[in-house]
Amino acid sequence: MSETYRIGLKNCVFFARHGVFEAEAELGQSFYIDVEMDVLAGAALTSDEPEDTVDYGAVHTALHQIVTQERFKLIEALAYRIGKDLCTRFAKIRRVVVTIRKPSAPIPGIFDHAEVRVEYVPD
Repeated sequence: MSETYRIGLKNCVFFARHGVFEAEAELGQSFYIDVEMDVLAGAALTSDEPEDTVDYGAVHTALHQIVTQERFKLIEALAYRIGKDLCTRFAKIRRVVVTIRKPSAPIPGIFDHAEVRVEYVPD
């Protein structure tokens, strides 16, 4: 296996309208997203050149587009879409783990947030 390293973006916050209930679509809420990407090392570890890695600014832009442009009923499906899309857009990514936290999930009881974690590995 080729050498890899990990790039992470933690606690990216996006306002979106995901959820099963229509009230979630109408009101929207903040979603907190972590992305961990295993990246094919290539020359990046020794070249010190930005073009040899995955631009995490571009990853953040892609996250924003995915999270805000389409509505998902399930945050599991959103997490899967993020993983698949990032692997498609950035060829150096070999594995993505996406964690989505939804602090305002409409369920009774006291809790910090609902959370899903999805791992995506391209074929």
